[in-house]
This record gives sequence, structure tokens and C-alpha cells, in this order.
Amino acid sequence: MQVLLSTSFTDQKPGTSGLRKSSKQFEETHYLESFIEAIFRTLPGVEGGVLVLGGDGRYGNRRAIDLILRMGAAHGLSKVITTVDGILSTPAASHLIRINQAIGGIILSASHNSGGPDGDFGVKVNGANGGPAPEAVTDAIYSCTLNLDKYKIIENSSISLKNPGQHYIGDMSVEVIDGVSDYLSLMQKLFDFDRISEYIRNDFPIAFDALNAVTGPYAIDLFEKLLGAPIGTVRNGVPLEDFGGCHPDPNLTYAKELADLLLQGNSHCFGAACDGDGDRNMILGKGCFVNPSDSLAVIAANANCAPAYADGLLGVARSMPTSAAVDVVAQDLGIPCFETPTGWKFFGNLLDAGQITLCGEESFGTGSNHIREKDGLWAVLFWLQILAQKQLSVAEIMSQHWSYYGRHYYSRHDYEAISNDIASQLYNRVELMLPSLVDKSFAGSFITCADNFSYHDPVDGSLTSAQGLRILLDDGSRVMLRLSGTGTKGATLRVYLERYVSQNGNLNQNPQQALSELISAIDSMAEISKRTGMSTPTVIT
Repeated sequence: MQVLLSTSFTDQKPGTSGLRKSSKQFEETHYLESFIEAIFRTLPGVEGGVLVLGGDGRYGNRRAIDLILRMGAAHGLSKVITTVDGILSTPAASHLIRINQAIGGIILSASHNSGGPDGDFGVKVNGANGGPAPEAVTDAIYSCTLNLDKYKIIENSSISLKNPGQHYIGDMSVEVIDGVSDYLSLMQKLFDFDRISEYIRNDFPIAFDALNAVTGPYAIDLFEKLLGAPIGTVRNGVPLEDFGGCHPDPNLTYAKELADLLLQGNSHCFGAACDGDGDRNMILGKGCFVNPSDSLAVIAANANCAPAYADGLLGVARSMPTSAAVDVVAQDLGIPCFETPTGWKFFGNLLDAGQITLCGEESFGTGSNHIREKDGLWAVLFWLQILAQKQLSVAEIMSQHWSYYGRHYYSRHDYEAISNDIASQLYNRVELMLPSLVDKSFAGSFITCADNFSYHDPVDGSLTSAQGLRILLDDGSRVMLRLSGTGTKGATLRVYLERYVSQNGNLNQNPQQALSELISAIDSMAEISKRTGMSTPTVIT
């Protein structure tokens, strides 16, 4: 049947992470329906195509799956592949899209945002390569929402997702799979599970925090069943609609319980956490936090420890705000290193073109050419593979890495929930200042470049502009500012700070102390404290 709409939905422009709004907004009459209608009218190959569907289990997940199934049948899909209880991590969804030659996928998640009736919900569209839909598709979806007057849906009772099985809605089949086994089979092809298992069984206790989000079922099967870690290794392993009050963002602030366990305790040698939809990761050792930028560099430098990467890397890529630690490794390995805007779709182009093998972002995301998304559990397994191969602790791995490559002291300061007006005024003021900053003194060095980063894609030739304000110094230090669009309550100002110290320098400073001059200088120049009224960042990474 067709349902008539009485209003347009002009605020539904999806970003690189899809459409992310409050749960309450998604419950407004016809709000979700209108966005799904636009997807089905826009995504290539819907008629007769196969779609992958699932989410991170947050509030609204099950209702959205029911609705999308009925709308998909109305639009002529031949099959939808979904999962038991609708639980599907983003990296596992990417893999399912690729192995089933699907037209794409719809992933129901607001990533690392809080869940529940008072939290957030999201809808993300992935393309046939398994990666985030390209901008041309998301722009077309948005344009479609501006002129919607009706949507198509079939009346049908809710399908049970409690067990694997096959169902039908009209002529469309719905295949319910367990959602975990295909992904774990892929991991077994990439890593030496026997070696990892032997290592962690030999007095190397680990802890994994799923934060009551999607990776719980995957992690229990992976760590406690396949690798033989003790029961209880996986904490907060049951996906809950509100994440049990956890904020599913794997950083030192929101995964504090795990951080305290590793940084202040002596009972565990390795710790890790993933976010709401399973694509981000945090790595910890005993008394040691691994910065995500360093994590990418360490994985690149030790890629030959994992069987799937033993023949070498084609190249690597990092987002512009990510530290240049991996650049130094790439130079040493003699392979290309690409600097891209934030957003996994830029990595996807390079991966599809066979120009890179590994890629990562400072926002706790790392991945490779095995799928087209960042992959939290893959990164955790890679670290365990390196530790098992080297027979070293996390702290020893980091110390050896810095002794050879030097250290990129790096931190990200997030100022969250700033009013949009204040954030825009602050940001625009700094951007206007940039041309006059070159050759001026800043934190004891001189500014060699000040710009708003632009990227020429070497694969498709496209130009992506205005990706973040950069201040580059003559000693290799950098400060960058970006406004994030992933929050739903005001704006988030992200300040990235980086200082390089060579192998012969002081490699054992506290990062915030090593970066103190840069922190003071950017606060003074951008008037962050003065304009936001915030004396300290909300989150320091």
C-alpha cells in the first residue's frame, strides 16, 4: 500500500556516518519511513536485489527492522539477509554485503552515541563494495527526501528473529542468519588463532569490554570459545537497548572501568574495548594506553606477524587529523602513504583500487582490505597476533617502536555540546586568520602553513575541500581544528595536537605535558576557553 505524507523532511541530510538523530525524532510520525523510502528510491539495484540489514541492538533497532523489511518488499527486493535478534556489527555487515554480492546494506546504529529512549538512533547506508555509500548516493537520498509525498509499505506481521531461518513477505525472502559465524570465519583466515590462543592461555590474562553493545556476542565466541580465554574475559557482553547506561565510546573517559583495570591494576596484561556498532577499538596494556594513531603505525610496522599480511603492504592511508606516525613507518618500508579527509569512503576508493592495504583514523578506527569498514575486533586480534609473535608486552612493543621511529606525541581534545552559533563563530574566526599566520611564532616554533585542508582523490579525481583547519610548524608539530557532525546536542569542537620527537629525544614524557605549549597556544589564539566557557575539554584522548 502507499501512505501519503503531509510534510517534507528537509533535515534528513545524511553525513559520512549516515543519518543520526535522537531516538525521539526517529519515532515521529513517518520520520523513519520517509528516509527509508528515499533510500529505496535511490540505491541502485533495489528491484530484484539482495540487501543486508541489521544493527547494534539499541532502542529502536527491532522496530526499524520490521519497517524496513515491509518497505523493502514493497519496493521489490528479492531477498533481505538479516540476523538473529537483528544484531549485526558494521564490519560484519560489510563482509556479508561482499560475500553475498548484495546491492548494499542498511546498518541501524548511531555508532558511539548513547542509546535508549533518551539517546540517539541512526541509519547508515552501505554500497555494493561493503563500504559507506559515496557522497553522490547520500546527496541523492537527501534530494529525494525534499520532494516525498508518499511511501510504499506492505502490511505484514512481525517476523521472528529469535533463530536462524527463512521467511517471506510477499515475494521477498527474509533469511535470518546467526550474524557471527561468517565474520569469525574471515578472522580465522587472516590470523593464526592457534598461536594467539597458546599465548593468552600462558599466563597472559586479557579483558575485553563490549560496553553492552554489538560486539558482545562476537567477542564471547571469539575470545572465550575459539581462543580459550576464561569465561568472564568479555565484560558487558550482552547488547542492551540503552547499553546498560554505558556510553559505547571506547576511550579513556567512557571506558574508564577498563582503563583503570589496565592502567592502575596488575591483574591483566591486555585490555580492549569496542564501540556501539563494533568498528572502533581501544588498546591497552598493563600501565600503557595505545594512542590510536600509534596503533595504526605499530600494526603497519609489524604487519608481517599476521599470515594474511606476511607478503607485505601495498600502501597505507590515514585521515588528515591522524598523527604522522604511520608516515614514518611507510617511508621506512618504502610504500606509499596517503593523507585523506575524515571518512572511510576515501579509504574505500584506495582499497578498491588496490593502492593500500591498511588504513586508520585517530578516532579509534583501523582497518584493511579485508572489508570496506573500520573493524574493531580485527584490530584487537592484530595486536594479540603481534604480541604472540614478538613475545613482548604492549609497553615493550611501544618502547621498541619509538626507539626506532621516534615518537609522535599526540592528543585530541573534544569540547562537546557547544552551541552551534558559538562553535561556528569560533571556527570561522580562526579560518579567517589563517592567511596571516604563516611565518609567525607559535608555541616556540614558526608556522610554515596554515590552511583548510583539501584532498584530490587519486582514484576518481574528485576534490574534497574544507576538511579541517591546519597549523603546521617548522619542527614538524601540528595543530588542527574540526567541527564534528556526529553529535545530536549542539556542536563538538575537536582540537588535534601533535609534536614529533626523534629517536634521540625524550620519549617518555606524559603526552599532555609534551603538548602543553601547543595546548596553551591554540587556546589563546582561538579563544576556546573564553568563547565556550569551558576551562577543560569534555574528553581528552
